[in-house]
Amino acid sequence: MKNKIKNKYILIPIITAVLSIAALIFLNFGSNSVGYKSYVLFLNDVSSKSVSTVYVTPSSKVRVKLTNGTMYDTDNPRTTDFKEVLLKNGVSVSEEMPSDVNQIIAIAVLAASLATLIAIAIKASNITSKRMLSVDALDATAVETSKYKFKDVAGNEEAKESMKDVVDFLKNPEKYAQYGARMPKGVILYGDPGTGKTLLAKAVAGEAGVPFYAVSGSDFIQVYVGVGASRIRQLFKKAKNNPSGKAVIFIDEIDAIGKKRDGSRSSGGSDERDQTLNALLTEMSGFNDKEGIVVMAATNRLDILDEALLRPGRFDRHIEVSLPDVSAREKIINLHLKNKPVGIVDIKEWAQKTSYFSGAKLESLINEAAILACKENSEAIDDIHLDKAYSIVLAGHEKKERGHIKGIDKKITAYHEAGHALVSLNVLPNEKVSKVTIIPTTKGAGGYTLSIPEDTLYKTKDYLRRRIMVLLGGRAAEEIIFGENSITTGAHNDLKHITGMVFNMITQYGMGETLGLLNMEELSQLNVNQDDVIKESKLLIDSLYEEVKELLLNEKNNLDRITNMLIEKETLYAEDLLLN
Repeated sequence: MKNKIKNKYILIPIITAVLSIAALIFLNFGSNSVGYKSYVLFLNDVSSKSVSTVYVTPSSKVRVKLTNGTMYDTDNPRTTDFKEVLLKNGVSVSEEMPSDVNQIIAIAVLAASLATLIAIAIKASNITSKRMLSVDALDATAVETSKYKFKDVAGNEEAKESMKDVVDFLKNPEKYAQYGARMPKGVILYGDPGTGKTLLAKAVAGEAGVPFYAVSGSDFIQVYVGVGASRIRQLFKKAKNNPSGKAVIFIDEIDAIGKKRDGSRSSGGSDERDQTLNALLTEMSGFNDKEGIVVMAATNRLDILDEALLRPGRFDRHIEVSLPDVSAREKIINLHLKNKPVGIVDIKEWAQKTSYFSGAKLESLINEAAILACKENSEAIDDIHLDKAYSIVLAGHEKKERGHIKGIDKKITAYHEAGHALVSLNVLPNEKVSKVTIIPTTKGAGGYTLSIPEDTLYKTKDYLRRRIMVLLGGRAAEEIIFGENSITTGAHNDLKHITGMVFNMITQYGMGETLGLLNMEELSQLNVNQDDVIKESKLLIDSLYEEVKELLLNEKNNLDRITNMLIEKETLYAEDLLLN
């Protein structure tokens, strides 16, 4: 809209200039239409005192203005006494042609229009130049004093321990130089999303008391070739030129620029991303060992980064920031509940219930509970608020308006969720089923079953098979109760998870017969036929599905009992699910 208005304004001086030129042409044409009289008739006019002014110029004609205002041209005699004779006869003599007021106005308007157009053109040129000059400008303002310390990072004790010598180096680089020790030029933090990689980098800067420069990998990705590399150089220049001479440079999501380079490309490494990566590698190699600058980066996928980036001398220290264990989760929950009004909350129980929660997810859980307590005007955050928040974080908000749900749909959902719960109680007794509900949520679930998985470092083949059986429990219950032709789309999400789990078991974990201990990811370059893998996956699922149906048929009484309770109460908890 603004550009359209600007274009309209530009048209005004253009139109004015065109009209001024047209007016000048017309006036000049009009001026050439002055009449002509012979020199003899001119002398008669002088004698009769009819001439007011004569305009004498070096040209062959002179212009005569009569007392009545009319004008005409006559021949220029070019005699030495011509002017004297005229003056003696009381005629005014001018050596310049008469000025036309209309012409003067037209010329002034034309000049003003041209000046306006020139000014607009210069301004547009300056704006374009500024844009071209600023396109590679990087917004990387240093945070002079990071407020975060290691005490603000709950859990990840191993990662913090690995970073303490980096902090010591930033404080005392001379000490390490005396021992001939070279500190890591780069530290890369990797792990699942939300585990606190950025927070840990801020804590390092806070502990060392040095400026913290934080940028994202996407800040260096531009359509203009060379801009990313220029921004890398700007970032390192800012860090080197800060008054203290020490700094932490943190590049989040470094995989945006640091992915493995494809040697088969014909571009020869000249594209924008490769230039940006080369600039980063060059800058890191150019650091002096005594300089107090540490480069830190974060990624969720260490395996996709370029080897040149991970070699010694670049990012030569790799620190995993893993999901918190039960002890770390307890510390994180305590940290986030700090300075909040807390009532009856069993923190140890919640640390157990939140298996595989990241630090960010735990913060979201506590925040949701605080919001719920505030909405209810409660004096403090209690277990009931955390329980509601737990369901919201995992499954979404419960739908308030449920009058449109038909009785048959409610019954189908109840049997589906009862199937999940019953299979879980039988095949995974160590995983507590904490909640089963048939209340639909804002995330699209018609109902859901929440169970608390055990904290384990590895998942066994037997566990994965049992986990698949739990996911199949809903579909199996529908088929047993309503028949094969009346199964619904409710198992869509379950089947999606099952497919991924089975495929990974066979192709990634070496738990199948078709590939044995071969890894499909490594074989992908060999164009291996996947038909056999799909066939084995189907056979495994079919086999487990039959086991689930047999289990549910044997537990038909409990299946009906749990379903009826769900239809009546809509939500069941662990104490309601005790088997007969």
